[in-house]
Amino acid sequence: MKRLSKEQKDDIVGLLEQERLSSPVLTALDMRVRALRGRFYLEKPLYAPEEQTEMDIIGRVTPISGKKDVFLLDAKKMNGHWYEVMRGNIQEVLHNIAHDTRGTFHGLGALEQSLRRTGDIATPREVTRQDNDQFVYTDTGEACTVPEVLYHVYGVPIPVIAEPREWYEYHRTPKIIEVSTDNTSITVEFSTLDRYYGQEITETCVYKQQDGTWDIVA
Repeated sequence: MKRLSKEQKDDIVGLLEQERLSSPVLTALDMRVRALRGRFYLEKPLYAPEEQTEMDIIGRVTPISGKKDVFLLDAKKMNGHWYEVMRGNIQEVLHNIAHDTRGTFHGLGALEQSLRRTGDIATPREVTRQDNDQFVYTDTGEACTVPEVLYHVYGVPIPVIAEPREWYEYHRTPKIIEVSTDNTSITVEFSTLDRYYGQEITETCVYKQQDGTWDIVA
């Protein structure tokens, strides 16, 4: 780890913030940067309406000694341990976080890309529902992922979409299995194949809108 002056730390925080603000998903998640003992931590508030905000640390950026403008990006496991994700400059580090599709940080990388195309996070893209209940973008015919459908079709806020963090982190694949007739209740199944026994593991959550506000229920 490289020793930094206060000015250097401030410069790095500024660069991280600048790159963060260029990301629709990271901005919507209210991602924040905190400098602590020579490292830089990326945190986001846990989604808890009307409750005291609690921060969730999801990433750590460390300047590498002896290498100019090269940083180590670590991710934090659910058990609190850290592991290396990649090395690169600040732009590459934030690009990796913003475009994460595996669930290492949030799993909403496909939604990040679609929002960058519109240039306006407040304007959902037009989506067409096909006869096989699959959703595609009307202008390109490209298939939508579940987070994209939740946001563009049903208007679920990004912090709520990202709320099942544990299942995204365990690389479980989301699938919409039921939508209420009034579009206020969406059941999503998160599944993966057990690598030891070959059996499918599934967990289900419901995105529910009440009084105009979306949340998830088990």
